[in-house]
Amino acid sequence: MRPDPASIAFVPVQREHYALLRAWLAAPHLREWWGDPDEEFGFIRDMVEGRDTTRPFLIELDGLPVGYIQYWYVGHHQNAQWVKDHPWLMELPPESIGVDLSLGDPDALSKGIGSAALAAFVRMLRAQGHETIIIDPDPKNVRAVRAYTKAGFRPVPHLRGRTGDALIMQHDSNVNETI
Repeated sequence: MRPDPASIAFVPVQREHYALLRAWLAAPHLREWWGDPDEEFGFIRDMVEGRDTTRPFLIELDGLPVGYIQYWYVGHHQNAQWVKDHPWLMELPPESIGVDLSLGDPDALSKGIGSAALAAFVRMLRAQGHETIIIDPDPKNVRAVRAYTKAGFRPVPHLRGRTGDALIMQHDSNVNETI
């Protein structure tokens, strides 16, 4: 059963969420795609403590945390440090927003929660005035690519095959979500 969009909420990550995030980042289903848990947690801590402009949130379903989602400003990553490894960043409008998410609770996987949460998050970002919204999964992460497609994201044709281990997908506001 697909979640009711009204049952999904986004709560800004606070210090009291650190233990939960550490546990999720250490889980095998997240480690596979996110990398070293300590390094990833350090990035999130930098966001919460104001050293990074990325905005982190917990995904809640019916008031219970089930995942993590963040948005980042493409323009803030169009610099030598990032572009040397990700040259495709320069081919996006600087006002673009990038999104990353993972479900932390393994029991929440393959139930439509990720695609429903992403669709709700995109609606929130659009309401804030963001027009170009991208996501960059590893193309081998078939579950994620499928969820993002259901939420209205499509591969960016001119970047296909030119972005290393990332599939750059952009939200198409003309596509109805299939969730």
